[in-house]
Amino acid sequence: MTRQLRKVYVALFLALLLLLGALSVKGLGSFDAPPDSSVVDGKLTRALESHYDQQFPVKRLGTNVWAALEYMLFGTGRPGVVVGLEQWLFSDEEFKPVVNAERNIDDNWALIRGVRDELAKRDIRLVLAIVPAKNRLYPEYMGDNRPTALRDELFQQFHNQASEAAIVAPDLLTPLRRTKQQGPVFLRTDTHWTPLGAEVVAQQLGKAIRSQALLNAEPTPFVTEVGAEKKLEGDLITFLPLDPLFADLLPPPDVLQQRTTHKAQSAADADLFGEEQIPVALVGTSYSANPDWNFDGALREALMSDLTNHAESGRGPMLPMLKYLQSDDLRDHPPQVVIWEYPERYLPMTNDLSDFDPSWIARLKNGQAERQQLAKYLHEQ
Repeated sequence: MTRQLRKVYVALFLALLLLLGALSVKGLGSFDAPPDSSVVDGKLTRALESHYDQQFPVKRLGTNVWAALEYMLFGTGRPGVVVGLEQWLFSDEEFKPVVNAERNIDDNWALIRGVRDELAKRDIRLVLAIVPAKNRLYPEYMGDNRPTALRDELFQQFHNQASEAAIVAPDLLTPLRRTKQQGPVFLRTDTHWTPLGAEVVAQQLGKAIRSQALLNAEPTPFVTEVGAEKKLEGDLITFLPLDPLFADLLPPPDVLQQRTTHKAQSAADADLFGEEQIPVALVGTSYSANPDWNFDGALREALMSDLTNHAESGRGPMLPMLKYLQSDDLRDHPPQVVIWEYPERYLPMTNDLSDFDPSWIARLKNGQAERQQLAKYLHEQ
């Protein structure tokens, strides 16, 4: 390399460093210190480091380039997503093996039976809404990806165990498969169902609850209105870190048909004459908690009944239910029916129950003293 070329090389290198440094310093301009941060305890330093790490341009460049190579060359994303055909994305929780899966299933079923028993003590019936995996409904988009043998049999196993435990659990897979010919029942880039899929499930649950006469309440009519379309970037897109440099490679966003449900006018007028007891409680995951799917609204219309929604996002199905069992709302306003929305993929997973009293959890799992009373109650129903 000649002297002149060395000078050019050094100049370009310094220019690149200055450019990256300027971009990094610019990123610090958007830093907003947390209100409880302090230089003394190091919280301010850690917050600044975290912000700088997120805004560092070299890191973003490397992340984008590597993600683009993985996506384009190998058709893969970061852990958390399985890339299927025709830009369909699936949660890898529907495919990957789980450590101690059989033991986890046994533990979860012990808790499910315990929940059934606790509700039965209050003369409340439990209805399980077992949500089938997205890949079970759309196997044609899985490509070469295949779930483990345990997951392949999980949905039917779940239903068999519900039947043995005398828990109402209507088949949701068949009507969803039938309806997908009319429109998507799950989102292409998201883990969750569409409002159409949520409506189908709600109608099936309504039929099952009516057929067994589980509700004894005056019907309350609800009406669902279809709103404008909305573009939705699915939660699985976050596992393809291609934005901003390679955003054009990302699957296009889903289009969501928004829906809202409210009481019919006659029912709203009736509320003026007194407070009614709400006979249904809904517990579950983001399938029930997120208003984008309008699942609780579809349930109100299908059941012709109001309900209270105790579902939570990001905590799985078990923790919201255990929390509800200990709530003042259940104690002070017991419903007639509790609908527990429970995606099948969670059955083999372990739960962090550290927020709950271990002795109470043990009693839920091993409540043998109540079995005979429960069996008598279920037989009388």
